[in-house]
Amino acid sequence: MPPARHSHVSNLSTVIQIAFLTSFPHSLTAAMRDTNNASETCKSISVSLSETASTRSLLGASISMATAQHPAAPPAVSRGVPPLRAGQGNSFLWRKLHSLLGVIPIGAFLLEHLLSNFEMYKGPIAYGDQVKFLNSLPLVRVLEWVFIFLPILYHGVYGVWIWLRGKSNIVYYPWAGNWMYISQRYTGLIAFAYIAQHVYRQRFSGIDLPDHPYAAFHKVQVELQNPWMLAVYIIAMIAICWHFSYGIWLFAAKWGITPGEKARKNFGYVCLALGIGLAIMGLTSIWAAVGGKYPDVPENPLPAAAFLHVESTQPPYTLL
Repeated sequence: MPPARHSHVSNLSTVIQIAFLTSFPHSLTAAMRDTNNASETCKSISVSLSETASTRSLLGASISMATAQHPAAPPAVSRGVPPLRAGQGNSFLWRKLHSLLGVIPIGAFLLEHLLSNFEMYKGPIAYGDQVKFLNSLPLVRVLEWVFIFLPILYHGVYGVWIWLRGKSNIVYYPWAGNWMYISQRYTGLIAFAYIAQHVYRQRFSGIDLPDHPYAAFHKVQVELQNPWMLAVYIIAMIAICWHFSYGIWLFAAKWGITPGEKARKNFGYVCLALGIGLAIMGLTSIWAAVGGKYPDVPENPLPAAAFLHVESTQPPYTLL
């Protein structure tokens, strides 16, 4: 009797093993790790167990095998904005034009404008002479519209359009590149708004400076007597110099002038020094108008300057 009982137990154990194997999931994934020279490489081995859908056990019972469901299809992803390809589409050309105009002629005009405004440090007569010289250039009105107003208008409008289409990730990815991206967009917006009001107030309203160039110092000085306008000028000057200097760095990188990480890094220091130098020049011009060196300059400083010149050239009186 004991041997027979042992035979039944052995048969029952075999049935349980077969039932366990046939009811095992359809797909079994085993992860094996192999370490080679302190680097771990994960290998996944998928073992498929193909069995019949239903199997008869030794006890005569029907055992159904469990099947794994197929994974759901991934959700459809919208195409979004296609990437720019060199020589494909109009966006590439518009962006290249936008980048080029930011340096030539807008950047060249900014340098000239800051140098001309720096003449304010020498006084209202020197500044008036500079304004008179610029307005005496041949075809100055054509040059003004073709190389200043229209390029600034296109660069500003297209820059705002790029800004509205782009997205910054400074919340999730607070890296230097993202901060540079967002600062370039906001400084560009500040610069565009400031230039629009500055051109209107200084060029198309109030005293006509092309016909009265020596009134330029007085016109700027009166405007900066308003503390709010003074704050606008200071903020805008810093924003414009930052936007221009970083724009030069982007221009050199996009146009292949500074290939390589080292070249871009070294050129970044050059652009930083340029931006700081231009900002100092611009702030010095603002200080010359409001710092007290030339207080209450009249609308036409020429008679007063001529009177002072006559007094300085008269010989001193002598007592007989």
